[in-house]
Amino acid sequence: MATALMVPAVPGYSFDDAPDLSEPNERRRLSESAIKVFVNIARRWELNEAQARGLLGGVASSTFHAWRTKPKGKQLDQDTLTRISLVIGIYKALNIYFGKPWSDRWVTLKNRGPLFAGHAPIDYMLRQGLPGMAEVRRLLDAWRGGR
Repeated sequence: MATALMVPAVPGYSFDDAPDLSEPNERRRLSESAIKVFVNIARRWELNEAQARGLLGGVASSTFHAWRTKPKGKQLDQDTLTRISLVIGIYKALNIYFGKPWSDRWVTLKNRGPLFAGHAPIDYMLRQGLPGMAEVRRLLDAWRGGR
């Protein structure tokens, strides 16, 4: 018996419109704005350069500076765009769940939750990489009532 792919219902998000990050033209189209948004979020979270680069998958310092100073014309790979997408989702969930200034401070504050064991969420995400970032995103979405 064949089964249809079940697309989850998430309020405010249409999966029909999700970009195909395997397509170079789509990545080119999204890269400049993704870089700008990421840099702004990293600034709001008061991340140091090593932390910001770590969230991007450990890009070289020179690459990070080139992206930050001249994002126009850059094309990020699928992994980097996925990481930035997760950061944006975390940022959005924090701003829904917490008011200012906690939404911007939460990532760098020590957390007693079982996932973080007394460490800051940024440390967990850097240690666990992409899966850790996805886990933090799922946790925050659950807190704010998402699915």
